[in-house]
Amino acid sequence: MASPNQGAKPDLGIALAKKLAKRAVDRNRLKRMIRELVRGAQTTHLSRDVVVKLKKPIGRETRGRLRDKEKEDLRLQIAGLI
Repeated sequence: MASPNQGAKPDLGIALAKKLAKRAVDRNRLKRMIRELVRGAQTTHLSRDVVVKLKKPIGRETRGRLRDKEKEDLRLQIAGLI
C-alpha cells in the first residue's frame, strides 16, 4: 500500500503555546528557527512528516524573553531530534 504523502513534500506542524513563550516575537522567532532546521534536514535525509511541540516554558530566568543562550540551546536540542 502506498503512502498518502508519496511524492509530496513532508508536512511540518509547530505548536508553541502562549503560556510557554509569552512574547509573540519569541514565538515567531522559534517557529522560523524550527522551519529552517527541519527544511535543512528534509533536503538531506528526513522524508517524514514532523510535529514540534514546546513542552516547557522558555525565558523564565530572563523575564519571558528569549535570549541568545536559550536560542542556541533550543537549536541544538531540535537539531539533535532531527
